[in-house]
Amino acid sequence: MKTKNTIYITILIITTFILAIISIYYGSVDIPASAITRILLGEDSEKSSWTYIILQSRIPQTITAILTGASLSISGLMLQTAFNNPLADASILGISSGSSLGAALVILGMGGSIATSAITIGGFLSVIAGAMAGAFLVMAFILFLSTVIKNNVMLLIAGIMTGYVTSSVISLLNFFSTAEGVHSYVTWGMGSFGGVSLSQMPAFSIMIFIGLMISVMLIKPMNALLLGTRYAENLGVNIQRTRNMLLLSTGILTAVTTAFCGPISFIGLAVPHISRLLLGTSNHNILLPATALCGSAMALLCSIICILPGENGIIPINAVTPVLGAPVIIYVIINQKKIQYFN
Repeated sequence: MKTKNTIYITILIITTFILAIISIYYGSVDIPASAITRILLGEDSEKSSWTYIILQSRIPQTITAILTGASLSISGLMLQTAFNNPLADASILGISSGSSLGAALVILGMGGSIATSAITIGGFLSVIAGAMAGAFLVMAFILFLSTVIKNNVMLLIAGIMTGYVTSSVISLLNFFSTAEGVHSYVTWGMGSFGGVSLSQMPAFSIMIFIGLMISVMLIKPMNALLLGTRYAENLGVNIQRTRNMLLLSTGILTAVTTAFCGPISFIGLAVPHISRLLLGTSNHNILLPATALCGSAMALLCSIICILPGENGIIPINAVTPVLGAPVIIYVIINQKKIQYFN
């Protein structure tokens, strides 16, 4: 079993690396492979625009896809384990909806900028700030509910209701907004891995790293939760603290990725199932890193598919992820009695 798992992990690492190389070498602008190689080696290229595209666009976009895919996939894995529900993911708790509401308030309600007496933020930075504020506010509300609601199912329902409320407010903002505002919001909501610039990458990576480190610390408690809440308590697991830490990790990862990339669908829902089916285990010691790698590979694959039209345009991420993710979910629903995930 260990040999099999090692082989799968190795294959996922190689696959992710190959897809990352393809993502850098292939894009909507045709650049010779020899020129890209020279740019990566720090040499001058024939055109300064090529250097800008590779260093300022393709490399940050590739890194963003890797981190976002891993973050969303691990978030989905943790929530599916915590709520013992194969159809749970970050969006079901309303955190993604909170981020969307924050972005909607900025784009639709404030005209695309945040202005106070002390500071004014405009452009894409204002959207990021609004989306993160919305996500963290909803996350704080869910964390508060988790101290009051002890039942996991009831907490899940509360998260769903929170998502409905935020979606309702977004609908009202769309109704009263201008056509330009609605177009800008819809464009943001389609998702893109190109929203993180090279200067923003350190902050983006650090926040993702914090969320991932919390998830690694929760591996043993999550393995105990697979045996049932009562059994986990007998093993000395603090259920309340574990659930709060899990929500915190999921909240950070979802808030950051949604703020910068938009609400990316299906990756967090489908990838944990793909990893379980490949490995045939629910042991998070191996499942968590495998899910992160599989999520990164999936995000890179979606990013590459999005640029297939070439100079004719780039397909939105959320137009591709359902095509790859929905069949997995349908398979899981049909075969849920045959597949033993939580044992």
